[in-house]
Amino acid sequence: MVSRTRARQAACAVTTLVSGTSERAKLSTIMMVHTHNSTTPSKKYRKIDVTQPLKEFNKMLQMQPRPDISSFNALLVAVSKARKYQDLIFMFNRMAEVDLLPDYIGYCPNIVTFTSLIKGLCMEDRIGDALGLLRKIIGMGFYPNVKTWSTLVNGLCRSGNVEIALRVHQEIRSGDVGSGLRFAPNLIYYCCLIDGLCKEGFLEEGKELFTEMEERGISPDVVSYGILINGLCKMGDWEEAKGLFFQMMDRGIRPNVVTFNMLIDALCKEGKTDEASGMLDFMIQRGEEPDSITCNTLIDGYCREGRIDDARELFVTMADKGIERDVSTYNVLINGYCKLRKLEEAMDLFNEVLSTDYKPTVITFNILLTGLFQVGNVDVARELYSKMEDRGLTPGFSTYSILLDGFCKNNCLGEAMELFQTLEKSGYKHNSLSCNCLLDGLCKGGKLDLACELFERLPKMGLAPTPHTYSIMINGFCKNGQLEKANDLFLLMENKGCAPDVAAFNTLMRGYCNNNDPAKVVDLLHKMAERNLLPDSYTATIIVELLSKDKSYSEYLKLIPNFTDKGR
Repeated sequence: MVSRTRARQAACAVTTLVSGTSERAKLSTIMMVHTHNSTTPSKKYRKIDVTQPLKEFNKMLQMQPRPDISSFNALLVAVSKARKYQDLIFMFNRMAEVDLLPDYIGYCPNIVTFTSLIKGLCMEDRIGDALGLLRKIIGMGFYPNVKTWSTLVNGLCRSGNVEIALRVHQEIRSGDVGSGLRFAPNLIYYCCLIDGLCKEGFLEEGKELFTEMEERGISPDVVSYGILINGLCKMGDWEEAKGLFFQMMDRGIRPNVVTFNMLIDALCKEGKTDEASGMLDFMIQRGEEPDSITCNTLIDGYCREGRIDDARELFVTMADKGIERDVSTYNVLINGYCKLRKLEEAMDLFNEVLSTDYKPTVITFNILLTGLFQVGNVDVARELYSKMEDRGLTPGFSTYSILLDGFCKNNCLGEAMELFQTLEKSGYKHNSLSCNCLLDGLCKGGKLDLACELFERLPKMGLAPTPHTYSIMINGFCKNGQLEKANDLFLLMENKGCAPDVAAFNTLMRGYCNNNDPAKVVDLLHKMAERNLLPDSYTATIIVELLSKDKSYSEYLKLIPNFTDKGR
């Protein structure tokens, strides 16, 4: 047991550390020891409202008698899982401020408390503080367990500090990291580290660790195989993922529904829905029950390929197979109908949702609003939006952007402006997406003066124009015959530190092409080459169109620069 004196010392040291005084810990000073049992969270506080963690925390502090440390640990762990890391650090500081940690019997912080805090510090990118905290608590006599080390290396990976995670692992692998203290990595530890590496795109390092784990005599299980299979699928390496899948089965490790779902998802994203369907059949033959995620993924795959009838058939047969649908199932199929502009079928499905126990979400409404605006059915879109508010759903950034874009593209500029201003007056903070939607609509609707006013207001709104924003405005000037202003804005873009992308170059080149100015087009092509920007198919279309306008322009063909793949 850790003495109360040491607990006080640890609390003071940690409070100083997490309050903002950064101490860069040297990896060589990290001491690693074996696990000891952690306190199980109190049943009374298992259900925790993490939507308002500080309110819950303050309520616990005011209770008499106060809950024991396990209750506070439960809250800290829940807040950590909810990724509310600033709240986590604040709570620990507050516990120390009220002298809760050392002064009441049973209130000594334990390794669960510190593990949650280490995760919070990692995710706030306070790596030096996380490592320093670990070193301090070990020095105070606390015994980190496998959860602590797993949390540390996974947190380092997920916060982008893969190199530090691998250096920590090197010390762990050596088995002796100073002061004669030892920690033997186990399956849980390796799974956490490999998972962190794969999710950050370090697949080769993850594969090497998987091999290392086996060489150390640690047998992989369905979870460890699943982590690596998922990493391979995310990188588009379906063949190797499939090979690992069959290797797992050859070793007698039974794949679960999660494993099958990963493979079906990868196949659908590769456009191999027939193979994905075969995998579903294989899954059922092996006695593994598909879930709604399995079917939703395959339905989405069918929809992406335009196979709406196959998607509908699977949707219908889900009930026969005993697989419960959820609102996501409906959303996927509704989206499939909308993409094919089959709005009648989409609305029928939506009405079916309303007649069931499922509740449509903001995503459901967003899908339908997008589809309705695409086919020009603005009146039904307005009616649907009002239903959304009637059902108590709160529109978000995406919904408002869809409305603004839909109104603009359907020549309802007045309504778009009214919505934009109403939102602004109500305290809604517009983002680049919503502003770009309105700017594009105004430019295309011949309201260039209003577009310029909004563009100039962006900095006051706390927004920096994106490359897309500049392209919209450049296109507006070009369409209005104001090529000089378009070029000035293009130059301003660079001066403001916003490097023009291929789309911006294409937009200005299109303007010069329409104005029959081949010299300017060639000049822009040279600037693209200087910046190692490769032309795309639209660039080629502009050049071909320009050269075909006048035979005399063919002399410019030899002036077009050679583009090399230097930066790729």
